[in-house]
Amino acid sequence: MVVYAPSYFPKDYEIDRDVVGFTLIEAHEIDDIGVEGIVAKVRKAVGDTPVYLSIDIDVLDPSIAPATGTPESGGWTSREVKRFLKGLEGLNLVGADVVEVSPPYDSVAETTSVVAADLIVDILAGMTKKILFEGKSQERDEL
Repeated sequence: MVVYAPSYFPKDYEIDRDVVGFTLIEAHEIDDIGVEGIVAKVRKAVGDTPVYLSIDIDVLDPSIAPATGTPESGGWTSREVKRFLKGLEGLNLVGADVVEVSPPYDSVAETTSVVAADLIVDILAGMTKKILFEGKSQERDEL
């Protein structure tokens, strides 16, 4: 399952869909079906299987997160990504990362680093809620 940034290359899109077998959601679909619709697609696709979540910071609009190697105009807002993460609470999330943050390219206010750290906190909070409130802890030797 992949949610792609706005200017994703069509050839790569076809390979990921047709060869690798990914279920793809394009970032612009948020305009048509909203965050809730995207969350519903993800939940339907992954069910109860273990999920590793990777957020490439360039899914965010560069006005919010300029510090990445491939800024993509037309991206999501931080609020949309946070709502998306909230919607994923309860999934069997076994790990996550936030990638492609490049501090040398950040603004003086360090907006990219701040939003990346905030997203990590939201991910960890969601994982913790599942363990604490649903009692579904899995042993993870790698931790």
